[in-house]
Amino acid sequence: MNKTLLALALGGLLSFSSTTVIASPQESIQSSVEYSQFTSKRQVVDQLLSDAVTAFKSPARISHAGFTAKMPSNMEIVTNRLLEAYQLEPYRTDLLISAANAQIYNKNADRAIDLFEQVLNVAPQDVDAHSYLAVWQHFNGNEAESQKHMQTLKTLNEGRATDIQRIFDTVNRIVTTPLKETLGKEHKGNTAIITLGYALNPDGSMHEILIQRLEKTLEFAKKQPNSMIVLTGGVPKNHKTEGKLMADWLVDHGIARDRIIEDNYARSTVENALYSSYALARHDIDHATIISSASHVRRGQTLFEIASWQTGPKDITFDTVSAADKPLDDLKVPSQGELLGIYRDALRTYGMWSYRSYPLEQR
Repeated sequence: MNKTLLALALGGLLSFSSTTVIASPQESIQSSVEYSQFTSKRQVVDQLLSDAVTAFKSPARISHAGFTAKMPSNMEIVTNRLLEAYQLEPYRTDLLISAANAQIYNKNADRAIDLFEQVLNVAPQDVDAHSYLAVWQHFNGNEAESQKHMQTLKTLNEGRATDIQRIFDTVNRIVTTPLKETLGKEHKGNTAIITLGYALNPDGSMHEILIQRLEKTLEFAKKQPNSMIVLTGGVPKNHKTEGKLMADWLVDHGIARDRIIEDNYARSTVENALYSSYALARHDIDHATIISSASHVRRGQTLFEIASWQTGPKDITFDTVSAADKPLDDLKVPSQGELLGIYRDALRTYGMWSYRSYPLEQR
């Protein structure tokens, strides 16, 4: 491919307006860009998506006591490349959905809502688009708009509407439950302690925040000698993973290794919940206590509860204990950023993945 010509195509001819003109049902939708003099349309779209992946992957993982993020400027590039590709392929509403969710990662719910609305201009009965709009209008406090989409969902897919309402109810209950640093009431039956990982230092050593979580874990493991311990975190640094290092630390401090289940594969809180839920199901756990930083535990509990809807055990209950990265009084009410992360990852755990466009789809 002629890289100069391709660069011209990408840089000068694919500017995307946030207001997309939608053709009437009688018109065949065609791209407005004359690309044939440069290269094939497929090659341009593939290159745009490749550029989006490159921006998405750089930088890799940035953690702030439980919030793992991508740099906003990079997510803006992801959005723009996806929208440029959509201008060439105006039937590809997956590109719009992916671009909208990139804006959710950028904490720009208003722009995401605009893009989800564009999906409905093309596909007015799209169940996922109505689901996203019900959630993000609810997040923005626009209850009338949220309920409008919920009513449409009930006519299109009553089960989905029920699940979205269940997500609302779950998040509301969890965020209004006071945070705590000590164990609550004693739970009967099969119990587990789940400790969530935290990004390792570049040399592969454990960050102080992760050690704080382990100190809490050790304290409660001694108080609950029959509880299984799940350690979840699998982002490698210097050929080491959080799960393995956490297990070694607890064993070095007197915890029997046969009590411990390591998850060395989860790369995010969503994967923490999805992967660990099978361990909870396998051992028929009745109650699990999640340990993480105070700014992270509400998101963790939400995701574990949603993951258990699919895996069981059916009547499992969860609570949380905070390793205080911040004073609990400062975190009584979740910030908008924390709440956005809870809803975003709740949808992902439920099965509505943020990115629908290969090769971003697995990100």
